[in-house]
Amino acid sequence: MSDYAYPGQELELFARAVNWKRYLRSRVGRFITGSVLEVGAGLGTTTRMLCQVRPRSWTCLEPDDHLACELREMLQRDPVDLPVRVIPGTIACLAENDRFDTIVYVDVLEHIRLDAEELQQASRHLSPGGCLLVVAPAHQSLFSPFDAAIGHFRRYDHHGLVALTPAGLRVESLFYLDSIGYLASFANRWFLNRNMPTLGQIMVWDRVFVRASRLCDRLFGYRVGKTVVGVWRNDLQAE
Repeated sequence: MSDYAYPGQELELFARAVNWKRYLRSRVGRFITGSVLEVGAGLGTTTRMLCQVRPRSWTCLEPDDHLACELREMLQRDPVDLPVRVIPGTIACLAENDRFDTIVYVDVLEHIRLDAEELQQASRHLSPGGCLLVVAPAHQSLFSPFDAAIGHFRRYDHHGLVALTPAGLRVESLFYLDSIGYLASFANRWFLNRNMPTLGQIMVWDRVFVRASRLCDRLFGYRVGKTVVGVWRNDLQAE
């Protein structure tokens, strides 16, 4: 059991952002294989979308006991087409010999105060040849009252993620997503200065900005965006 309670109230809002989750899946799905550990699974909306890339199995790790219970009940009501288990707790709750082919942090690492220690600990549970994937909000210059309200300690860029590289892993890929959202953030500081976006704003972002970003991100070479993705590889070979 965990005493942690997630402070944010945005999970239900962003659960409606289906275009964003599909776009994210299209860009990171190739890294998700074999046995998967998702750290901070929340309500499971990202879980359900990423499971569609058909890994072998999926383990959801969620430190908020209430959210873990909701997630387990949701998966029982509407199961996905692969083995899934839900573990209440943090990376420290795993058995020492637990190993995964892919470990995923989607909009989670920014909530963890000791982020470097977190990734180093996660790397110990990565199988030889395995992949560590982090998706996080980009650019500290965009840090807003919304970030603070939902428990973010920071935002990231390429350099910040490289600095977190766990011992024994190498950086395989770094790229940005949502270039239109990034550009609009500077033109619409009124949006960033709110403690919580409205459902209408989320829908405009998801239906208009995300769709435009699918095209523009390619034009920018995935070098501009409001979200940053980091991928590390464990190059050790299985014995």
